[in-house]
Amino acid sequence: MEMNFAVQLILLLGLSLLAIPVCVLLVQAMAAIIAQHRATRLRVQRPRIAVLMPAHNEAGGIVEVITSVRAQLEPGDRLLVVADNCSDNTAELARRAGAQVTERFHDQKRGKGYALDHGMAHLAADVPEVVIIVDADCIPEAGALDMVARAAAHSGRPVQALYLMYSPAGAGPMRKIAEFAWLVKNLVRPLGFQHLGLPCQLMGTGMAFPWKLISKAELATGHIVEDMKLGVDLAREGRAPLFCPEALVYSYFPSSEAGSRTQRTRWEHGHMSVILTQVPRLLAAGVGAGNGALLGLALDLCVPPLALLVLLCAGALAVSLLAWAVFSLWAPAFVAALLVLAIGVSIVAAWMQYGRKVISFGELMMAALYVLGKLPLYLKFLVNRQVEWVRSKRDTE
Repeated sequence: MEMNFAVQLILLLGLSLLAIPVCVLLVQAMAAIIAQHRATRLRVQRPRIAVLMPAHNEAGGIVEVITSVRAQLEPGDRLLVVADNCSDNTAELARRAGAQVTERFHDQKRGKGYALDHGMAHLAADVPEVVIIVDADCIPEAGALDMVARAAAHSGRPVQALYLMYSPAGAGPMRKIAEFAWLVKNLVRPLGFQHLGLPCQLMGTGMAFPWKLISKAELATGHIVEDMKLGVDLAREGRAPLFCPEALVYSYFPSSEAGSRTQRTRWEHGHMSVILTQVPRLLAAGVGAGNGALLGLALDLCVPPLALLVLLCAGALAVSLLAWAVFSLWAPAFVAALLVLAIGVSIVAAWMQYGRKVISFGELMMAALYVLGKLPLYLKFLVNRQVEWVRSKRDTE
């Protein structure tokens, strides 16, 4: 009897922890579906902006990105490319395309955060009102820079554009599933929280900051997910990021398996590290201070990558069913089944509202193979996690 009680208590405690990210995802998906968002053009004067573009060996595509950015600049605006530890002709191509360029070389301090810090020091000689960070492989749609710049100037807070990644032409169902998972993370979830008046995470590109805010931020770090860390730091200061879904910035997943694997490992290992190191303190700070924005950001961060959350729920159900068979404990199995149902409802609802153009229902049903294929990545986190920033290999390399 005591054994049964102990097993049931342990299982229910574990399931209660798992229920937090599952419920957050469900709430976000449902809120995104009922959201009636209407784009409103802010009537504040357009601020003078500087677009800061970190670039490491981006010769293959930087000209197209610079062209799209320059088309949205007005007199007095700037575009600064930081050619960081480049071994190709990124700097030369950027200059020819009409960007200001500063080059940076350092054997040890490598990564996007150091490049951004170098660029900010360069911009300090002619201070803009708003700084917009755009990665060198991401294209902002027409009007995107204007929208996020006005929103940042109006709110005094960081503003995150909608950042989507598309599958390359001819991609198979696994890449389309990855594109759908990205859509859930970067559109459905932040849109749901926006509808509830809560902040979003910073996504690394398409981010606008008032100069007074970003100039004081700690950027010179080699953190594996420097954008998440920056969003957390600013939220602690009462400046949690706002979501601007009308402004779109997009890129493409690498076609090569090596590039895609590097990209996934950096993002997902970084996210899981943030969950372990930042979320408990953020939750405590949000509850202690009665800060809804900080608490909302902590809850958003506690949702792991979608494939991992599915794996955890499936594993929890399997263990709970085993406990039912061995110890006749039905309560954990019932709770685990509810969690699996909740995550299933969240995914299907997100697909019905936003994912139909990305992936067919038949392809979505192959997601189990996609989830199982990511098991090595998650096991690697336990035994040999990635802790340093590593750039993904581009298709042009």
